[in-house]
Amino acid sequence: MSMKTVLLAALVAFAEARFGQEHPAAVDEISAVTSGGQPGQAATIAGGSISNLLAAANPCDKLKTGDNILASLGTGDDAVKAAKDFVAAEQNFNQFNQAIPTICSDATLPQNELLRGIVPLVDPAVVGSDVENAMSAQSLQTPFDATGMSVADVMAANGFSNFTTKDAAGTAGAAPAGGAGAAAGAAAASGTGAAAAAASTGSAAASAANSTAATATSADSNACGAPPAAAASSTSTASASDASAAGAADANSTSTGADSSTGTNDSSTSSLAGNDFGLCTPTIKFEGALGGRPATEFTFQAIDSKINAIQQEALNPNIITNRICDELTNQCQANQAAKDTCQQAKAQISALGTRDRATADAWNTALGFAGANTNPDGGATRKMRIVRKF
Repeated sequence: MSMKTVLLAALVAFAEARFGQEHPAAVDEISAVTSGGQPGQAATIAGGSISNLLAAANPCDKLKTGDNILASLGTGDDAVKAAKDFVAAEQNFNQFNQAIPTICSDATLPQNELLRGIVPLVDPAVVGSDVENAMSAQSLQTPFDATGMSVADVMAANGFSNFTTKDAAGTAGAAPAGGAGAAAGAAAASGTGAAAAAASTGSAAASAANSTAATATSADSNACGAPPAAAASSTSTASASDASAAGAADANSTSTGADSSTGTNDSSTSSLAGNDFGLCTPTIKFEGALGGRPATEFTFQAIDSKINAIQQEALNPNIITNRICDELTNQCQANQAAKDTCQQAKAQISALGTRDRATADAWNTALGFAGANTNPDGGATRKMRIVRKF
């Protein structure tokens, strides 16, 4: 057998393995629905659904099929589970033709409220997939608030935007800005009943999602850092009704074992004239061992306890900067100047494309907190360099 044949066989096997891993369970669940529908109808819908999961399919068609499952087979427990799992299923991903997934941008889909707020799995090879796939699993249990939002909007609003979009008509677009859902989230939070509950559970889902990130990140690597902190939870707990107390509590959580090179400015007031960040101090830390990760795995996290309570650490700084800017509206009561500064700083960090302590320093400086301590928990500040002797 020639090498070319062997390689081709390997590629086919890999593609089949990925497709088999992601899709048949969702398709088989549709076929197995017995609580409603006409004889053979479930099998017919299941057979047609496979085309919705191909790489070239319009992602909005998958949501339409989800609606069709409930419309045709009823809302029995097996039908609802099949529809939800199908909406959350990963669309087949051809890594040779595209680098990131495509998500539906039609805010009217899915139409059935039982399917709203569920976000899909994405290929594990996509940067940030660990965050998104955790959010997908959580959304099946506690859907995100999707009031007036597309699936793409919901994903971006909760910290994942590494995708392109396509509407029901097939028009392609870019991922929405991370803050696209902030206004809807704020409105839900200030309302009553189901909308407010949805916003609350959506925030909890985002928090749970980001705790599972497990890919490597780059960091300064010239020396061994200090011993890792026990956990990121050593950040202070502050009352949302007392801004100065919140800043003081965050400052007092600084460990004496921290690397002095990380800075000592723990002020809760920005040096930028006219910028009032309200109840929050919008600085970022960069440490190893956060959230129970290995000491050699470095992530970013908001230092303010009110923000990090709903957004755990992340390898990608853009997830954290996005959350901070959203919360300036949702809970921090920041003024417009501070919000505008945050958006500008977020764009700056995205353009840098770096994932190290200097990234956190750049963010803090851009918001008027130059010299803010990026290692308040006293954890490791650099990756250890392993020297091998031969």
